Amino acid sequence: MESTYRIKGATGDWEVVIGLEVHAQVTSNAKLFSGAATAFGAEPNSQVSLVDAAMPGMLPVPNRECIRQAVRTGLAIDAQINKWSRFDRKNYFYADLPQGYQISQLYHPLVGEGAIEIEDGDAVKTIGVERIHVEQDAGKLMHDQHPTRSYVDLNRSGVALMEIVSRPDMRSPAEAGAYLTKLRSILRYVGSCDGNMDQGSMRADVNVSVRKPGDELGTRTETKNVNSVRFVMAAIDHEAKRQVAVLEDGGAIQQETRLFNPDTGTTRSMRSKEDAHDYRYFPDPDLLPLELDDAFIEECRASLPELPDAKRKRYEALGISAYAANVLTAEVESARWFDALLDTGAAPVAAANWVTSELFGALNRLGTSIVDSPVEPGQAAELLALVADGTLSGSLAKQVFEAMLETGDAPGKIVEERGLKQTSDTGAIEAVIADVLTKNPKQLEQYRGGKETLFGFFVGQTMKAMAGKANPQVVNDLLKKALAS
Repeated sequence: MESTYRIKGATGDWEVVIGLEVHAQVTSNAKLFSGAATAFGAEPNSQVSLVDAAMPGMLPVPNRECIRQAVRTGLAIDAQINKWSRFDRKNYFYADLPQGYQISQLYHPLVGEGAIEIEDGDAVKTIGVERIHVEQDAGKLMHDQHPTRSYVDLNRSGVALMEIVSRPDMRSPAEAGAYLTKLRSILRYVGSCDGNMDQGSMRADVNVSVRKPGDELGTRTETKNVNSVRFVMAAIDHEAKRQVAVLEDGGAIQQETRLFNPDTGTTRSMRSKEDAHDYRYFPDPDLLPLELDDAFIEECRASLPELPDAKRKRYEALGISAYAANVLTAEVESARWFDALLDTGAAPVAAANWVTSELFGALNRLGTSIVDSPVEPGQAAELLALVADGTLSGSLAKQVFEAMLETGDAPGKIVEERGLKQTSDTGAIEAVIADVLTKNPKQLEQYRGGKETLFGFFVGQTMKAMAGKANPQVVNDLLKKALAS
């Protein structure tokens, strides 16, 4: 992460100021104000109720689960939960918005100010969250089905969204990427959003302005619906450099909405940016205010899991390195798998090192995730125990692990069937060492003449002769004695 990201122009350095408005689809089987389903990938217009289609006389009814998930999200970022909030109508016309307005929250959101911490090495930076409000999504226009027509799919119309609005506290693409990654991780731990940006269930509107360091805030642009962390960072980098070029050429930045093209890594103008008054917000007359009591809020708080920062600190307290703890907690599924491994009594440090190197490496080769891992935590614990008690050496453990991946069998069974037990039989090892020294007189003479780096050669020859089954520590000890005699 850049600690001081500056854009160098002809007139000196420029600072970029960034804020993100993240739209996160709430995890719920039904929409915000109707009972229609929310499953991804359904046939167009197969999940549309009369409310979603804005049929006359249809009245919205708030989905309690959607409200609960938004409150849980607010609590997870230590935000203020507003016991009294209200829905507003945001009025605008678009083909995928059958009501002619969106039910949202402007003046009295459900969740107030909170914060998210991001890390830059040992430094921690706090990014302020201004608010989280709940709103309904619009439908989707489909332009690639016909050469001259656009079709409307209303499956997403009415789906519950949390709009999570940050303060303009980020100063580089890397900080924005770290914030979005951390926010996604929190949402997935909480279970309030699946975070699948490629499916549109989490997307970001990127607000960017530039200024000379110390100056007042400049005019910002908003790049809409960016759907990956990498694209958010690319959009910021391009947009900031574009704005600097415009200003240094004597132009002015227009407050506008822009779109990001992932193929070219550039942004383009979409329309002039509206202000709140352009939408003629007013309280929705069909919906009563939301009034929450302390019992509901505490119920939401009690339902929260251990969050990524707390889990990482717990792992580090067990002796696990900061790097491994970060890797293990980055995705909630990895953390759950590792917790299940720890529950078996596995040694934390050895378990963490094995998971982050051997298991993750294997899953990467197989092109799968830990959710579909062919090795269960209990099997991993058995493998680690066999290493700990001396039954398996490190190299033998790798062989057993590969066999586990192929067959799904337990490590104990593989060890027995394939005869992969490590041997510490000093007599057998001494006999092999004597044979190795006899067959390599030149190297033996060089070693005793002072070329001590050849010790590794003798270790390797001994292990090779014993098919990797000798206890490495015993081999080292016996070789030192044999070479010194």
